Amino acid sequence: MNRHVLSILVENQAGVLSRVSGLFSRRGYNIDSLSVGETENPAISRMTIVVRGDDQILEQIKKQLNKLIDVIKVVELAPEQSVFRELALIKVKTDLSTRASVIEVVGIFRANIVDVASDSLTVEMTGDEAKIEAFINLMNSYSIVEVVRTGLTAIQRGHQALNEQEKKEEEEE
Repeated sequence: MNRHVLSILVENQAGVLSRVSGLFSRRGYNIDSLSVGETENPAISRMTIVVRGDDQILEQIKKQLNKLIDVIKVVELAPEQSVFRELALIKVKTDLSTRASVIEVVGIFRANIVDVASDSLTVEMTGDEAKIEAFINLMNSYSIVEVVRTGLTAIQRGHQALNEQEKKEEEEE
């Protein structure tokens, strides 16, 4: 099954997330990743949803999403024309003998240490999924205490914007 990244503009109202995620669950589609946040316009939120399926399933998902009243626009983001990022917080168990080597790996990955305790370090990392997975795999040898990930967020490369049509309509009014 192919991986697809959908970028969805929705009205920033209570219950929209529930309606969108409910659409997926009612049809038996799993959401691999979901991130939501307000856009530059406080009345609009942007959802980034990662799903797996063939082209037929994707078309069905997009059609169903477009039927929802709160959905403004649905676009599949092509990997070669988009920037994908994820934020992860990774708490790693350390002691005097391992702390320096963990800090060295953190530096190599251009991550940040955001919390230091006597027996652990918490690392903040931003990057694509492959970079975060590689870091987590290296940290497994030091004993990971906890991992929290935001899920994928994405934007199209260049000057093109998902909400260009909405901006033009607002200017005309």
